[in-house]
Amino acid sequence: MQPSWQRLLALAGLLAGLGGASVEASTNLLIWNHSGDRVTADVRGWPLLGLLEAIAAQSGWQVRVEPDLEQPASVKFKNLPSGEALRLLLGELNYALVPQTNGPARFYVFRTARDRATQLIRAASEKEEACQPKRVPNELIVRLKPGGDIEQLARLFGAKVTGRIPELNTYRLEFGDEAAADNARKLLADTTGVASVDYNYYFERPQPTREFTGAGPAALSLQLRPPGDSGRVIVGLVDTAVQPLGGNLDAFLLKQLSIAGAVALDPNSPMHGTSMAETILRSLEAVTKGNTSVQILPVDVYGANRETTTWNVALGIVAAVNSGANPINLSLGSSVNSPVLQDLVAAVAARGVVLFAAAGNEPVSTPYYPAAYAEVTAVTGGNKAKISSYANFGSFVDVVAPDANVVSFANRQWYVVGTSAATAFTTGVAAGLADQTGQSWSSILRVIQQNYPVPAPSK
Repeated sequence: MQPSWQRLLALAGLLAGLGGASVEASTNLLIWNHSGDRVTADVRGWPLLGLLEAIAAQSGWQVRVEPDLEQPASVKFKNLPSGEALRLLLGELNYALVPQTNGPARFYVFRTARDRATQLIRAASEKEEACQPKRVPNELIVRLKPGGDIEQLARLFGAKVTGRIPELNTYRLEFGDEAAADNARKLLADTTGVASVDYNYYFERPQPTREFTGAGPAALSLQLRPPGDSGRVIVGLVDTAVQPLGGNLDAFLLKQLSIAGAVALDPNSPMHGTSMAETILRSLEAVTKGNTSVQILPVDVYGANRETTTWNVALGIVAAVNSGANPINLSLGSSVNSPVLQDLVAAVAARGVVLFAAAGNEPVSTPYYPAAYAEVTAVTGGNKAKISSYANFGSFVDVVAPDANVVSFANRQWYVVGTSAATAFTTGVAAGLADQTGQSWSSILRVIQQNYPVPAPSK
């Protein structure tokens, strides 16, 4: 899907037949005969992302595209070899098909360089599956009203208390199996003393960065100075683990907090949290002219796991706030509206803590959490003229910020793009303004929204 002013034509379905498959979107038709590697198409103004979704669905390739490319396809042909067909469908754009020995071939679409093709395209079936929230099957998260007894409830339902957030009177319960958790959820919702109950949902690990072969920006030049009378500004980076940045930049990293267990730090490529830390420092450098007392508190909520959970994200936010972090950077998210996170965000904001969160990279207008909570500043990617084609939009979005950065790690350059990077950029700007001006957070948020406004939809 695209923003409403560039809405993709809906895919009608996958049709099998004649040794191939077809995808039809309104008047658009694409048929790929795999037995002869021949393609038939009749497309009229099909937006690029919709076309690539169809190609991903039929080819089985992992498709990636350079963000913000816009080249609708209008062409009609019958039974052409796939190479010739792709050239007609993609017009002036470049592409590369790279076979893989242990997985699907990778298909890159770009204008100038393959390394710029970073946006993953999901086939319609994959997108539908991705929209289904995944949860820890035998766990619930329960918030009690004052005076509630979690131990008594756990005994009543045959559960174990495996986690506690005393500040919220919130607990994680583990049951014998999924059926027991499902049954308990229904009963707990109507139990006296229970404020809320929900599943413990998974959050996907953010996409890794890609190596960048072009000319990167100048190396960061930051000097750490003692905080002034206005107080110390600590950015809570709730993300994956952060690797050492090298040189004097490590002075800007406080001791990492690990919520989800230890993780081996890859010495060869940056983790997502590392890329976000350097993006924050890059915008800090721009705001403070290279001299700042702001430091980053990394809070690893993923560990060595492929995913994190609602519970770990909540623990990460609590740990960051209890360690004095303000603002909090959340370059992560989910389509699930969790009452646990909603209550936590409200409680944290009531203490004067500012939270920035990524709006998501689908692109859809449906809410994405925790960005969509009223107390959070939701950041999407783009500029004053338009939201990036891959990025989520909608009424919950508060800020549209630059969404690409080149980071240095292991003596190489790496390209990061997405609403994660836009969020890190915005958090860095906010922290830099707080450090330089001593203004209130409400004043700083007004400045940010004035300088990085959401553009009006095109007509």
